[in-house]
Amino acid sequence: MPRASRVLINTGHGKGKSSSAFGVMARGWARGWNVGVVQFVKGGKWKTGERKLADELGIEWHTLGDGFTWESTDMDETMAKGQHAWSVAAEKLASGDFDLLIFDEITYAVKYGWVEGAVIAEAVKERSPKTHVVMTGRDAAPELIEVADTVTEMVKIKHGFDEGMKATKGIEF
Repeated sequence: MPRASRVLINTGHGKGKSSSAFGVMARGWARGWNVGVVQFVKGGKWKTGERKLADELGIEWHTLGDGFTWESTDMDETMAKGQHAWSVAAEKLASGDFDLLIFDEITYAVKYGWVEGAVIAEAVKERSPKTHVVMTGRDAAPELIEVADTVTEMVKIKHGFDEGMKATKGIEF
């Protein structure tokens, strides 16, 4: 028997993975759902529009990374933060307190070896039956894809970043 809640993954090298997830966040909130977000890569210095919206809406939000891995000056600390983000996410999954959880950039926790894909997949399978999950990030691991109901790959055709355009407030963050 299919479960009532869904698991979605937005992956690929194109733009829009997190933006799509935050659209689902807003939609869920508008339906009266209790929504939570755990960010695995972005750190506290990021002042994003979606975080501002979540704060206005009373959505629980955890920004637990320390920024992009290629900017890290201490990969052990970066890994510890990624593992801590997973422990927070796992607790939220099991709690039964949420109708929707967004795990932004969780695929990197697997890609960089911070958390095994099988561990995340098992926790997602064993989550509270009412909890929908949206996971984002490039290069989603096969274990995550297997546990998902819907997987969307964003394909980059063209991106202004490649031409030297910087991230634009309101568009990228």
